[in-house]
Amino acid sequence: MTRRPLPSAVFAFLYLHLPILAMADESGAAWRHVELRRFPAAEAHQGVAVDGEHFYAITNRAIGKYRKDTGQRAGGWEGESMGPVQHLNSGIVHRGQLLVAHSNFPDLPEESSMEIFDAATLAPAGRRTFPDPPGSLTWIVPYRNGWLACFAHYRKTSDPARSRLVHLDAEWSPVASWPFPPALVERFGDYSSSGGAVGPAERLFVTGHDAKELYVLSVPEGDGSPLIWEATVDIAAAGQAFAWDPEQEGILYSIQRKTREVIVSRVERSNP
Repeated sequence: MTRRPLPSAVFAFLYLHLPILAMADESGAAWRHVELRRFPAAEAHQGVAVDGEHFYAITNRAIGKYRKDTGQRAGGWEGESMGPVQHLNSGIVHRGQLLVAHSNFPDLPEESSMEIFDAATLAPAGRRTFPDPPGSLTWIVPYRNGWLACFAHYRKTSDPARSRLVHLDAEWSPVASWPFPPALVERFGDYSSSGGAVGPAERLFVTGHDAKELYVLSVPEGDGSPLIWEATVDIAAAGQAFAWDPEQEGILYSIQRKTREVIVSRVERSNP
């Protein structure tokens, strides 16, 4: 799944004047990304979560809660410098709780947990640890009465090709796991998948660490086969974790860590 780069002049014209179209997926449909607005958020360093009225900007040891309509800060949480929370990654709001993937990266051996916060107050509400995890937990989302969890490996301490997507059942037992396709691992570079969630058309979308791309994947039946890379959507955010708005189909919340901004966009599929 490789693409020939556009000439710089053509790319500049498309970026400034037209919605950016990705390659068609296996159904023949194209994916389009349109940026809508940006909000400053000091904690926009690792990822963002979203619910009906707020978005939650996430950094290593802090979370900021902001109104979706105005971007006004409505609350926050900050962990202790030497406390148990050291490397928060992505988050998702689920049944009134903010669930945030956490790891001890770059320390070894890997330790991973899901840190649980009350979404209304951001008070810590517990944690779920993963004994002997197959990597560093970067994202976790509900899936088929269970969960999809990404355990990443990075060049600094390991081989990115060892990254795995694991299906956990309702009892948190592994059901299946899949590697990322080798071509996508190459796209991740020295890193791995920083974000993931099921979005429009019930497709699985993932991001890497720093590429301005959203990857459309499907999960194969069975266990062990590589995930299927269907399409790539060019986006404004440079990797990191993202979230889909539960109230509006196809509305994507992502971050730009260099500018500490939360980006709101629309991602939709349209037949060419």
